[in-house]
Amino acid sequence: MADLDDRLENPSRPRRKRWLIPAIVAGTILVLVVGWLLWRSPTTNPSAGEGKAASSDKSGKGEFGGKGKGSGKGGAGKGGKGGSFANNSPVAVAAATSRDVNVIQTGLGTVTALRTVTVKTRADGQLNSVAFAEGQLVQQGATLAQIDPVPYQVALEQAEGQLARDAATLNNARLDLERYRTLLAQDSIAGQQVDQQAAMVKQLEGTVKIDQANLDTAKLNLSYTKIVAPIGGRVGLRLVDPGNQVHGSDSNGIAVITQLDPITVLFTIPQDVLPRVLQRLNSGDKPPVEAWDRENKLLLAKGYLVTTDNQIDVTTGTVKLRAQFANPQGQLFPNQFVNVRMTVYTVKNAVVVPTAAIQRSSTQGTIVYVVQDDDTIAVRPVKTGPAEGEFTSIDSGVKVGERVVTDGVDRIREGMKVDVAPPPGQAAAPGTPGAPNEAAKKKYQNMTPEERDAAKQRRQGKQGSSGQTVGK
Repeated sequence: MADLDDRLENPSRPRRKRWLIPAIVAGTILVLVVGWLLWRSPTTNPSAGEGKAASSDKSGKGEFGGKGKGSGKGGAGKGGKGGSFANNSPVAVAAATSRDVNVIQTGLGTVTALRTVTVKTRADGQLNSVAFAEGQLVQQGATLAQIDPVPYQVALEQAEGQLARDAATLNNARLDLERYRTLLAQDSIAGQQVDQQAAMVKQLEGTVKIDQANLDTAKLNLSYTKIVAPIGGRVGLRLVDPGNQVHGSDSNGIAVITQLDPITVLFTIPQDVLPRVLQRLNSGDKPPVEAWDRENKLLLAKGYLVTTDNQIDVTTGTVKLRAQFANPQGQLFPNQFVNVRMTVYTVKNAVVVPTAAIQRSSTQGTIVYVVQDDDTIAVRPVKTGPAEGEFTSIDSGVKVGERVVTDGVDRIREGMKVDVAPPPGQAAAPGTPGAPNEAAKKKYQNMTPEERDAAKQRRQGKQGSSGQTVGK
């Protein structure tokens, strides 16, 4: 009411704003809260060490080299001499070694049976029986089927009778010839009669030979009624059932036999590799060849190169080769697709490093990171040679015994000091800086580059918050 009376008596007096006092109170509280938070922050806590601030310029006692006492735990230490807030980057290394490197030529091959035979009958007749099971392994000369032999036995007996009859006639003609010669000597008969009898003997001798040939033919035809395996191998599916009439002119035959041991593989190589292969073949050396499954995970068989084709395919610039393999367990199967690895030649006593150590640089080309004796990084341009498995040969740039970085190259650079992780299965020496235990090492190796950078930032943040050094 007093305020209302005052406004009525002095209408020209400005009107007081009601929200002004609460705003002032809120602002004051906000300032106090912010100041308290800043005072509690570790980066501004003056009680972390004794003495004046470490950044004093007049005293010459800097943050990294003053004489004052420091209470930091992260690396500055007492007095902050040579202090650093970041640890060295851990890396995995491997030593360059010397070994023989095989130059491998790969290709896609097709398994081909050394011999494939379609078994057909050579005698016409009724198929009485089949003596094999489908998919059976048979030996050469084993009985496969039997054709009705009765007609051929009758023909054989007929040939034998014909031969016996003509042989008797020949024997009688020879006796008459001897009598005629005796009578001719006594001048009892004419010489023409003797000559005619001699011709008769010759004619009968020819007839007997024909009869003997007919007899042999009948025996041969009879033997054809028993069908045997011409080669050893695996028998395929039966193509004719017993009871059917079979003929030598049938296109399908009775069964198909494929020889599986040994077996061959046909594959192709580029024509540029052919001269080295021919050089080894001509010297009597047979390059070793391996057959792998389609995923290149399972070794199926080991063999050797037998021969090459006599011409190059002009459409593809490749040449066909044939390799032979022992196949006692049937790992290779006819018409199977396999991956072929052939050793073309061998580089003796080559300097090799793990392939993971080979890096690519936009300015220096192919490089490796070498860890020197003082655990600093040196970048070496290298010239690589043939690779075999997980190793690559180095023609120049690295010597035997030098350590190259195989893991952790995403965070290192020229001249940087690193911590070398111990080899797998070997514990780090006690007190060695940056030497993690086996579990930590495995965890680090399984991290992605982004996860490693994040872990490094977290580690540096912890060290920075607990490792300040101040001057006295």
